[in-house]
Amino acid sequence: MKHTSLITLGLLLGTSLFAAAQDPAPKRPPGKIPPAILKEFDKDGDGTLSEDERKAMREAMQARMEERRNKMLEKYDTDGDGKLSDEEAAKARADRQAELIKKYDKDGDGKLSEEERAAIPPFERGPGGPGGRRGGKGGPGGPGGPPPAAE
Repeated sequence: MKHTSLITLGLLLGTSLFAAAQDPAPKRPPGKIPPAILKEFDKDGDGTLSEDERKAMREAMQARMEERRNKMLEKYDTDGDGKLSDEEAAKARADRQAELIKKYDKDGDGKLSEEERAAIPPFERGPGGPGGRRGGKGGPGGPGGPPPAAE
C-alpha cells in the first residue's frame, strides 16, 4: 500500500513537472478578438465584428494566405513543381524566422520571448511561424507540424 501511494505520487509529480516544462504559445481567451483584427475589420466601431464584418475578415485572410503562398512558391520553389520540398520549406521557415526576429526582437537577444511573440499580429504569424497555431514549430511536414498531405 505504501509503495503504491509513493508510485502514484511520483507519477503525479513527474507529470506535473513535464506539463510545466512545456512552452505553449500564449493563448487568448476564447471569443476575444485581437485588437489588430478589430481595428482593421470593425467598420462600425462597436467593438465587435458583425456577421458581414466577419465575412469580410475571412475573405481578406484567405486572400492574404493565397498571396503569401504564391509569393513563397515564387521565391522558394526552385525546382518549379508548384510545391515546396522539405529543403525548400526549411529555407522558407528559416528566412521567415529571421525576418520576425529582426522585426520583433525588442531586447536584441536573437530570439522571441512570449511577450515578443504576443506582439506579432495574427496575420503575420502564419500557422507555423513563431507564436502561430503550432507555437512556431513548423508547418506541414516540418518538425512539430502534421505530416505532409498524401498526394
